Amino acid sequence: MLDVSNIDLHYGAAQALRGISLKAEPGKVTCVLGRNGVGKTSLLRAIVGQHPVSKGTITLGGTDLTRMPTVQRARSGVAFVPQGREIFPLLTVEENLETGFAPLKRDQRTVPDDVFSLFPVLLTMLKRRGGDLSGGQQQQLAIGRALVMRPKLLLLDEPTEGIQPSIIKDIGRAISYLRSLKEMAIVLVEQYLDFAQELGDHLVVMDRGSIVYSCDKENMDEAALKRALAI
Repeated sequence: MLDVSNIDLHYGAAQALRGISLKAEPGKVTCVLGRNGVGKTSLLRAIVGQHPVSKGTITLGGTDLTRMPTVQRARSGVAFVPQGREIFPLLTVEENLETGFAPLKRDQRTVPDDVFSLFPVLLTMLKRRGGDLSGGQQQQLAIGRALVMRPKLLLLDEPTEGIQPSIIKDIGRAISYLRSLKEMAIVLVEQYLDFAQELGDHLVVMDRGSIVYSCDKENMDEAALKRALAI
């Protein structure tokens, strides 16, 4: 389980996160909602270790990640699919997937079959350069690269942004399948409320660096959720 407890994060004098607490359990999807600029991406950067927190703790499966460097967090099972995908455009699809080998032991350095069953287009394009793929195919590649790492925690930053509807459905099916395996916790930052409501077991809304609404899917008050999003 991911346990984020009362974290603050600063960029110089500017405070991006204020007392954020969040849990994510294996086999469940935690959706983080909110307008642009409210701290959603900063939260993921704090979890993955791209920016140190100034207060609070972050643990995964009882392991304290709070002061751990990014590479050690990857070896501990944290995988991040950033906004904008950030694949390597001059590397082939196969080479992009193999960059996910970095935190793995040598005997684990294979691409799981699930990557190609979830995103079969990647198998047909293994020798194509990443930069030649469409935006939606690049997003599938970025998720596939994260899955190569056999993560315990998968962080997804707006995976539907700028993606055609057919591939959004493919990504939704992939997330549902990964949840069904009950092997990893998934944190999904999302702008589209319908997509988040369909997939999320737990939903939180952020505003000005704080969580202003939180609920489980079973007891969600849709009117309260939409009011929080409108703040």
